[in-house]
Amino acid sequence: MTLKDALSSLEELGTERMREFNKKHGVGQNQFGVKMGDIRAVAKKIKTDHDLSLKLWNTENIDARFLAILIMDPAKLSPETLTDMVRSEKFTHVADWLYSYVIKIYPDNESLRMVWINSEDPMIARAGWSLTSGCVARNPDVLDLPAILDRIETEMLASPSAVQWTMNATLANIGIHFPEYRNRALAIGEKLGVYRNYPVSKGCTSPFAPIWINEIVRRKEQ
Repeated sequence: MTLKDALSSLEELGTERMREFNKKHGVGQNQFGVKMGDIRAVAKKIKTDHDLSLKLWNTENIDARFLAILIMDPAKLSPETLTDMVRSEKFTHVADWLYSYVIKIYPDNESLRMVWINSEDPMIARAGWSLTSGCVARNPDVLDLPAILDRIETEMLASPSAVQWTMNATLANIGIHFPEYRNRALAIGEKLGVYRNYPVSKGCTSPFAPIWINEIVRRKEQ
């Protein structure tokens, strides 16, 4: 499939309802407004096409970037290209897809994590903390958990909102997975109060770390 064909397919699938939804979440005009399921269906037809994925990404169109993420080969990305991709995307939904489908399985993402977590660029730091949160659950041996908690306690309140979200996830994961650090994680969450009053739908767990930690631990112990 050519770039023109892929963009035409996405444009045909766009709806005004989805465009309005995206606008409410900060997306500008560079979008078609395609539902996630429809984007996945297009990706299924294309399968993996790394060259096309890069062309789609470079359009800066939100729907094209969602599609690009699903059809790219992470192993073919250089660290510099992946860093530039992270830096260039401000819409957190796309950033989260990039993390889940590309960064999370990227070869040697630990090297990137150690650099990204100290970046002054909010989106790069956000991705660095996403990797750190993932390490807490899957590969904690690479982390100094007390030092991570120190950083969260010192830095999270003043961090940009995009970074706060993944720092907070790291805090919650430490409290959930490590009983020896649970009380400290709970205390940090209470002290900082980040997401204390965050609105959540019925049946969903609050992102406020003390509520999040206690709820997941309760479920595990049932």
